[in-house]
Amino acid sequence: MSLVAGSYERFIWGYRLKSRKNPDTLTLSPLFSFPSHLSTIKTVAVAGSVAVSGGNDDTIKIYDLSSSAEIGSLYHTSSITSLALYSPPALSSFPRNLIAADAEGSLSIYDADPFVLLKSVKIHKKSVNSISVHPSGKLALTVGHDDCLAMVNLIRGRRSFYCKLSKEASIVQFDGTGERFFMVVDEKIGVHESEDAKLIFELDNKKRILCAAPGNNGILFTGGEDKNLTAWDTVSGKVAYTIEDAHPARLKGIVVLSKNSDNSGEDPYLVASASSDGVIRVWDVRMAGKGKTNPLAEANTKSRLTCLAGSSIKSLKRPRLETLNADEDSDAAAALVS
Repeated sequence: MSLVAGSYERFIWGYRLKSRKNPDTLTLSPLFSFPSHLSTIKTVAVAGSVAVSGGNDDTIKIYDLSSSAEIGSLYHTSSITSLALYSPPALSSFPRNLIAADAEGSLSIYDADPFVLLKSVKIHKKSVNSISVHPSGKLALTVGHDDCLAMVNLIRGRRSFYCKLSKEASIVQFDGTGERFFMVVDEKIGVHESEDAKLIFELDNKKRILCAAPGNNGILFTGGEDKNLTAWDTVSGKVAYTIEDAHPARLKGIVVLSKNSDNSGEDPYLVASASSDGVIRVWDVRMAGKGKTNPLAEANTKSRLTCLAGSSIKSLKRPRLETLNADEDSDAAAALVS
């Protein structure tokens, strides 16, 4: 299991979560930390042994977690605002595609082996705030600074739906099944049907939400300015449980590392969180209902973290990556192969 975090100070941080002889004791072992960008890192994504980061320097950096090394760069004409890696179920250890959104409102679709640009399409009139890829890999949702929600057909590489929202949304996220999606507007979370975007109900967090991650069985984890790690039951519309004061500062990223909530002796239900004061913590959220909310592992980067991503893959195998050449992007195919 691995975690990758980005910071205001241009640093990328990589950790591997290791278990000790005591199953209740875990440790975050450093993989790497270095200034990978020329300016603030705004977004990170991880799939299996591959990690990517994007920042205000108009660049996407690519990392091989198995060798703890940066292996290439992809160049854009504006800041990278959101990244997503898609892995088919049969290829969970390595991504099939990289989807990148930028400050000009465009979406770029890449093949991930090797990283070659397939198509770039204008989606929003202003900067894209967030992107979420459907579990099928065939479509994605985006929300932007133009107060709009858009759906993108990733097979054809074109926008298929676009509508104006009453207020700008900062986060959009499919659930694990793809049957529902969530939109965050300030302190409120809208739960929608994926088929027709119908609003099922709205959840009120009281304070602004800055990060969200779906779990199993309709659970959605959120964090933000309230400094809490909150689990919402999106079926009932109520709070399932909360880890209050999970961090002394606002939360900037959440990752669901394992989804085993039974007592089979396998991994506990692990959720990682990162805060703007530089601390990354890993929790067994099953303990939240029992009043035992001490983190299982913790690492202090001593930097202002902006984002967090991770992978539940236990063994990191070196991917088959060819030498990257950004100049070849313009000669790549113009459509995504399904």
